[in-house]
Amino acid sequence: MTETIIKTTLRGQLSENVTLSEFTSWRVGGKVKRMYHPADIEDLSAFLKTLPRDEKIIWIGLGSNLLVRDGGLNATVIATQGALSEITCLDETTVYAEAGVSCAQAARYSARQSLTGIEFLAGVPGTVGGALAMNAGCFGGETWNHVKAVQTIDRQGVLHTRTPDMFEIAYRHVKNPQEEWFISGTFQLAVGDKKKSLAMIRELLDRRAETQPTNEPSCGSVFRNPPGNHSAKLIEACGLKGHRIGGAQVSTKHANFIVNTGSATAKDIETLIAYVADVVEEKHQIQLIREVHIIGDE
Repeated sequence: MTETIIKTTLRGQLSENVTLSEFTSWRVGGKVKRMYHPADIEDLSAFLKTLPRDEKIIWIGLGSNLLVRDGGLNATVIATQGALSEITCLDETTVYAEAGVSCAQAARYSARQSLTGIEFLAGVPGTVGGALAMNAGCFGGETWNHVKAVQTIDRQGVLHTRTPDMFEIAYRHVKNPQEEWFISGTFQLAVGDKKKSLAMIRELLDRRAETQPTNEPSCGSVFRNPPGNHSAKLIEACGLKGHRIGGAQVSTKHANFIVNTGSATAKDIETLIAYVADVVEEKHQIQLIREVHIIGDE
């Protein structure tokens, strides 16, 4: 079946039978029943109110921390990239960014306002919504260290303002006791030096390009770093750099990345993820925890 665009009274775009490989950074994945690109937060709220109470809802930003299985999804996908894109300064040291803003954009915008603290987000290949959902970080920085408040939305389209003390926050982990999704974050930053911050961002991006396979389809880091160790070092010590299953390969540049060499299926990637975890556990007696989320039907 081909993708179908549906006309609605809503202001966003509703499509059916959408191939998700076009929306994930691994460039794999089957079809989803329905996808909605909201016009803005108000439109998103109106759309959520139209869905059945038992409808499965999946959120996709840049699709960089997500593996969608080849069988696709019987669900509704909310696509935030290019949709929830507002970013602005609320005062001299506070930045508001909606869920669809890319992490790199948030970093650069803040730096250009002579604000410092989230330069590290330039190295996170995702959106603000995804960074809030998983406490994304790199190069020593973590998202929630700078969060003043967040705005969430529930299944009924009702908006809520939450503060960090209302969540369980840890390394690459954020637990929300409510069934709500992040639609914006307010970041408390410090007055800095614009030139220094922009130079730091350039340095981070150069380092990322040197050490990570940024020119190949991947999801970013596959596994969390174990306490006191690094997943990449453990995987490399097992001799797994370059190991392939089908079109999926452990990157020869960074062992905690799995790349699509051009012909990978989601099954290839999932099988390789499981194989790497098994070998590391057998050799090092350390159980790697996936950072990437796997969803959909086989």
